[in-house]
Amino acid sequence: MSINALQNIINFILEIDKLKAVIRKTRPKDLGRYENSAEHSWQVALAALMLQEYAGQPVDVNRVLRMLLIHDLGEIDAGDVIVYAANNDPQHHAKERAGVVRIFAMLPDNMGHEYLELWDEFEAAASPEAKFAKALDRALPLLHNLNDGGHSWRKNGIHKYQVEAVSKPKITSGCPQLWELIEPILEQADKDGWFDHNLGSDPKVPG
Repeated sequence: MSINALQNIINFILEIDKLKAVIRKTRPKDLGRYENSAEHSWQVALAALMLQEYAGQPVDVNRVLRMLLIHDLGEIDAGDVIVYAANNDPQHHAKERAGVVRIFAMLPDNMGHEYLELWDEFEAAASPEAKFAKALDRALPLLHNLNDGGHSWRKNGIHKYQVEAVSKPKITSGCPQLWELIEPILEQADKDGWFDHNLGSDPKVPG
């Protein structure tokens, strides 16, 4: 590989530094601050490595790891948005994909094409690897809230049914035993008053 190609890869590595500045809506355990998207990507990839035997179907964990390490790169251009808004905002998804296309185009020798395909596979959530990756991507914010007194849920008036509607299908599809673990803890969180029960409220933040 040429020196120019090497420089292009270094430029890519420096560009993705910007993901460290994208602030998410949940707080790491015991830190009292909000996490950034680079931290999330690292943690969810490590979670996949440790939880691979719990995947709903056999997976190529190396493929899962690569998906998770790149899955939020589009947020460099699009920013992080609340999960409920993102689910109903095709424009945000388009902006995120355009950001991924821009960033991967920095890589030499068409290297970025493989990673763009992985990003699209993750978003489609159809393959066993993508289902497992999506399950963990949704589970981590739940685990943060469940170990932070439901901070984001309380702060933003989130309903339990919203958390279940967004998270349960993805987690049960990709890592069903993980949902079996989380579900009774969510039930207890509801009993402890961590969720909003006012049906007239307008919750606007992820879980």
